[in-house]
Amino acid sequence: MPAERKENQDATGQDVNPMAEMLERYLACDNLERGQTVSGIVVRADANELIIDVGAKCEGIVSERDMANLPPEDRDAIQAGSEIMVYVVNPEDANGNIVLSLSMAQTAKDWQEAQQYLESQKTVERTVVGCNKGGVLVNLGQVRGFVPGSQLAPDRGSRRDPDADADSRWAFLIGETLPLKVIEVDQKRNRLILSERATVRERRQSQREELLNTLTEKSVRTGWVINLANFGAFVDLGGLDGLIHLSELSWNRISHPREVVEVGQEVEVFILNIDRDRQRVALSLKRLQPDPWTSIDERYEEGQLVEGTITHIAKWGAFASIVGDEAIEGLIHISEISETPVVHPQDVLKPGQVVTLRVLSLDPDNHRLSLSMKQVAEGEFLEQDWQASLAADQPESETLMSAALSDALTSSENNGLSTKG
Repeated sequence: MPAERKENQDATGQDVNPMAEMLERYLACDNLERGQTVSGIVVRADANELIIDVGAKCEGIVSERDMANLPPEDRDAIQAGSEIMVYVVNPEDANGNIVLSLSMAQTAKDWQEAQQYLESQKTVERTVVGCNKGGVLVNLGQVRGFVPGSQLAPDRGSRRDPDADADSRWAFLIGETLPLKVIEVDQKRNRLILSERATVRERRQSQREELLNTLTEKSVRTGWVINLANFGAFVDLGGLDGLIHLSELSWNRISHPREVVEVGQEVEVFILNIDRDRQRVALSLKRLQPDPWTSIDERYEEGQLVEGTITHIAKWGAFASIVGDEAIEGLIHISEISETPVVHPQDVLKPGQVVTLRVLSLDPDNHRLSLSMKQVAEGEFLEQDWQASLAADQPESETLMSAALSDALTSSENNGLSTKG
């Protein structure tokens, strides 16, 4: 085969028309569009400009100004023969040149990467390079990203300098590397929003699931009080929050958790219940303290006189805690308040009032104690009251018993009862 014929064949042996090939290359320039990112081969690289072959009728040009936007290490890596991605600024300027940009190609690539991070929700670590009154700034390649203050980790705010002005409130974070997630990408508006809080939330979720698998009921864990509410205290167990209900903070009746614990306090807690489906853990402080009800039989007996402080009033009666033994609380049924009919306990009693009471019954297993006001002066208990008065060591107790006995004697005489001296 003649040499000329071989030159006019392609790799598959098909005939190639030289004029057609030239025309195809010429028309290839028309396929370039402004804003397009294409691959090219470096034809010449010098300090002033780059000449790039992008497969069009002529080579493209990257200006010195554009090259200055690249990091020094990226500029030094570009050599003749290197394959690089370029951004088409203008497919044909007034001089017929193809104007290309390396920095804009890198920026376009960075926006694509940001979109991938948004879709995959993969965590990316970036260093804080600046701040304003709204949050901090980070770089994702050539793209500037913003982390609003509301999207920083919850503990960041506690580290702020209270004396710093609004524009410098987040300056202490400059230079720190943050674990972030991309939560918004809008290239047209040049808007890239990231969140540290989302990363912390995901991390805590992972820790929460791991911790839920290791927790067991009736075990003891160490945690830190992170929040107080009217109904209880929340405790961080190391990635999982548990609740100590108000009723489980103390054997004594309390009105608010602050009476027992404070935010930041380290506490040992008893695991009462684990709801793995709802990821909720019920905790207790009082279960790690001696139960005062277990030894109540050693301190009280039926018929005994005690002093009680009214703690709560309901329509069916009033609750009273024993003075000096406030963890023990009993019920004064409405029928045991007075000899005369009582419409509502609040007509006779009020919270905080101290009254003398008679122990009617004890139920340590169910933590129940029945008390009576109207039976304090009952004659059938006179002998028991007399013995208790003799055995009392403190003058205050003697005064209480003597007064009760005096009332009982008066009541007995009025009712025509006989008593033994």
